[in-house]
Amino acid sequence: MKIVLVIDQFDDANNGTTISARRFASALKAHGNEVRVIATGKPADYKYAVRQMRFFPIVEHLITSQGMRLAIPNRHVFEKAAAWADVVHFMMPSPLAIMGLRHVEKIGIPHTAAFHCQPENITFTLHMGNSRRVNDFVYGKFRDTFFNRFTHIHCPSSMIANQLRSHGYTAQLHVISNGISPEYVYGKRPKEDWMEGFFNVLMVGRYAGEKRQDVLIEAAARCRHAGEIQVILPGKGPLEKKYRHLAEKLPNPIVMGFYEPARLIEILHMADLYVHTSDAEIEAMSCMEAFACGLVPVIADSPRSATPQFALDERSLFPAGDSDTLAERIDWWIEHPAERQEMERRYAEHAKQYALDRSIQQTEEMFRQAIREQGKKN
Repeated sequence: MKIVLVIDQFDDANNGTTISARRFASALKAHGNEVRVIATGKPADYKYAVRQMRFFPIVEHLITSQGMRLAIPNRHVFEKAAAWADVVHFMMPSPLAIMGLRHVEKIGIPHTAAFHCQPENITFTLHMGNSRRVNDFVYGKFRDTFFNRFTHIHCPSSMIANQLRSHGYTAQLHVISNGISPEYVYGKRPKEDWMEGFFNVLMVGRYAGEKRQDVLIEAAARCRHAGEIQVILPGKGPLEKKYRHLAEKLPNPIVMGFYEPARLIEILHMADLYVHTSDAEIEAMSCMEAFACGLVPVIADSPRSATPQFALDERSLFPAGDSDTLAERIDWWIEHPAERQEMERRYAEHAKQYALDRSIQQTEEMFRQAIREQGKKN
């Protein structure tokens, strides 16, 4: 198939949606498909380049601090892409995608969408993430301006599919994991000097309100074994300064910063425990990659997060936002190394059902279904 992916930012792998899109494109190519993207950045053989939107400095900082860029819609780019494509797949409901959808509808090109942007990803940034009314409003805007114009939507988890159904989304919902890349496999390597002598607790993700890294920092400070713990937070985002200030209470300095995937895999193979504190999460690839590498996860049990589905027992769960219970869980895993080693292998085995290759096969079938249906209409 000839597949066009529509995503405002594709070049810089500094947010979850872009990382998933790049992995997705590469895997589709490995399955024998031709893939091009419509995105900002420099032109390339695989890319129809569009210009980046510019905003007032405060708004620009708010968007880029989340690792995102927005593109200026361009009808001529979509004309060229649609003339080439068998199917156009939209990754998020941005102005670029809304304009592009109108064009592919008009000329009858098969098209599908993915639901990667949870309303809470927006509302927490605006300090309204816990307002059900505001989140419901965003679900409604997404539905009415974009998603209810599709017949097929890729949902990375059952949790988000259920949310879409409850909010009146009418498309056929395909629950397909984003998939774990094959390089994330069980492995242990000797700790480097900066990790040696510590019990290294890791959480990967943007420093954003819904991710709640503050809960991990508070829990680590309250642990009985606080003096042994080193908290590692790979990522970037607008709350970095806040978290560094909060972490001053920890006995050992916190480690923060952005790492490329190859380096992150090395860190995953040296760390001792993975914690996932998010209040809202569509799937949490970072958590999946961690337990695929052999880290036991401890996951916030939030109704707005799909991540609790990965917990194999109660020792890997704690009530969302409850730093006291999280501290107890961390202490328990520190004090029971034999049980931790046993569960590391069980989690690595559990990860195999979310292999990227399987996800690509399911997504290809969704594309073929959309192409068949559009062919009948045409």
